[in-house]
Amino acid sequence: MITLLYNTFTVFYGLGIRLASLWNPKAKRWVRGRKNIFSRLKTAVDNLPKDNKGVVWMHCASLGEFEQGRPVIEQLKKDNPRISIVITFFSPSGYEIRKNYTGADLVFYLPLDTPRNAKQFVNMVKPTLVLWIRYEFWFHYLHELKKKQVPVLLVSGVFREGDIFFKKYGQYWRNTLKNFSHFFVQTPESETMLRTIGFTQNVTLSGDTRFDRVSAIAEDFSPIPEIASFCSGHKVLVAGSTWTDDEEELTHYVRVNKDIRFIIAPHEVDEENIKDVQKEFPSSVRFSVLKQQGMPGNTPLPVNAVIIDNIGMLSRLYYYADVAYVGGGFGTGLHNILEAAVYGKPVIFGPYYQDHYEAIEMEAAGGATSIENALELETVLNRFWNNPDGLKKSGEAAGIYIRSNTGATEKITGYIQRNRLLTN
Repeated sequence: MITLLYNTFTVFYGLGIRLASLWNPKAKRWVRGRKNIFSRLKTAVDNLPKDNKGVVWMHCASLGEFEQGRPVIEQLKKDNPRISIVITFFSPSGYEIRKNYTGADLVFYLPLDTPRNAKQFVNMVKPTLVLWIRYEFWFHYLHELKKKQVPVLLVSGVFREGDIFFKKYGQYWRNTLKNFSHFFVQTPESETMLRTIGFTQNVTLSGDTRFDRVSAIAEDFSPIPEIASFCSGHKVLVAGSTWTDDEEELTHYVRVNKDIRFIIAPHEVDEENIKDVQKEFPSSVRFSVLKQQGMPGNTPLPVNAVIIDNIGMLSRLYYYADVAYVGGGFGTGLHNILEAAVYGKPVIFGPYYQDHYEAIEMEAAGGATSIENALELETVLNRFWNNPDGLKKSGEAAGIYIRSNTGATEKITGYIQRNRLLTN
């Protein structure tokens, strides 16, 4: 009965997306990306090296999950150069940005989770090992992989007491979890919750692979000359992955502090949103303009803010910060605070972060601060500017927190190698 309801929901979900695609650009990309997907997939699979030593399939919901899984597949490829890597995304925001990722042999959308699609996809790809990142528990894909005895690992999983798996009526979803061969989880709570429903032998508290990813990014840092020049000699606040609610908290402070440099990287970089952000910050210049023309010379107000109108630079931008503000904490979901902390920068974010253990821990360690409103933001920033030693101490605490939590990738790849999951 529940399977029937699940299948019905899946069908109506697909129909709803197709209807929304008539006016919603993201839905349109979702639909367009899955058009003729199996014929395109067959052609791509047929062109994989015939002498490969196995196929590793990594599935990610979106871009954030890709960044979590990336250290694992890159280490596996380094240790096993002749494996083929297949990556799937559910969301356009992940696929569109990483569809040309050179570390994979194939990058595709995941077809909708129906019994037919799951069987056809698994039969075509023929994975040796499957990595699913953090969450998304598509029943038919997991069932098909279990039936074919393909090992499936959950990487950087997070489970909480309120999740459906731990409800009295959650037996169906508990059964879905049985399709995983092993769980690598981020938190002690996740490990404990899985053990309460019988998963006692196949759970490892590995930590979060994002710590390894941001550490690798920082080690491979390459300068952005235009930003370096813009920031030179000034106090700098980098606000990353901002939404409208975040920008509203920043607007007044940016307008009245002409001597501070602000770098604002909105989460959405479509033309309409960038124009809206520019209206909020009239003393600003787009990065694309700064890069092509330099600082504008005849603006009515002195320019003290750069609006980032591209995707892919944010992790490097935090390098230039004295203080970082990370968006999403006013309701949309807190974004990645580790990207800033890895450079030893104190982090500020909004009040809704209780589902992010790293934010809780970093705040407790002194490397992060939560604010409720624009007045609190001003108070925190002024405290930092007026107390360089306190700013330095908070940044050091953030950096130490990152370094003390790396190593998840090694635990996961070590398990794969010890259990010969790529050679069975």
